[in-house]
Amino acid sequence: MKPTIYIADDHPILIKGLKDLLIEKEYNIIGTGNDGKSALNFILKNQPSIAILDVEMPKLTGIEVAKECLKNNVSSKIILITLHKEVQLYLQAKKYNIYGYILKEFALEEIELCINSVLNNTPFFSQKIKDLLNFTEDDNSVLKDFTLAERRILKLISQHKTNKEIGHLLFLSPRTIEKYRSKIILKLDLSPKTGALLNWTQKNKHLFT
Repeated sequence: MKPTIYIADDHPILIKGLKDLLIEKEYNIIGTGNDGKSALNFILKNQPSIAILDVEMPKLTGIEVAKECLKNNVSSKIILITLHKEVQLYLQAKKYNIYGYILKEFALEEIELCINSVLNNTPFFSQKIKDLLNFTEDDNSVLKDFTLAERRILKLISQHKTNKEIGHLLFLSPRTIEKYRSKIILKLDLSPKTGALLNWTQKNKHLFT
């Protein structure tokens, strides 16, 4: 079965350009939208393989949509397209587990490369963005506010260790590990739902290698 793709942008010309290009390349486009709220509703209901979202849309921004998808453990991989070149937006995109980030001016040029990378579970952050920002990517910037103990616990969670097992390895009580988990969930702005933190670590394993 072909991967499914959803596109949302408040500029009809860009939607048409992307849609026409991807259909020509035989990708399966299952829907389009022009605001963040309708995009979120569509993604939650249909869970496309990939959702291509504009950063700035009415009602909800692309980053806000990504944040809600992460909270709800949505399997869709999100690609953001943007006019903006601020470092803060780039770091937010990393925080909310966004798989792709490209500039609108290069969207038609890079979108197929981005999609193929994302479908292979490899995040694609356009080198053009990094060059324009004069910003060297450091994956650990996502964890810059985390203590060494919190990072160790995240790594062990990514290995499917239980609180008891983590406590044994770090010489801490399971109750202390649970407190650490709660702090980590708050820092990552994740849902307290069971499995949300494990899901995040699985999608960000490259941070702990």
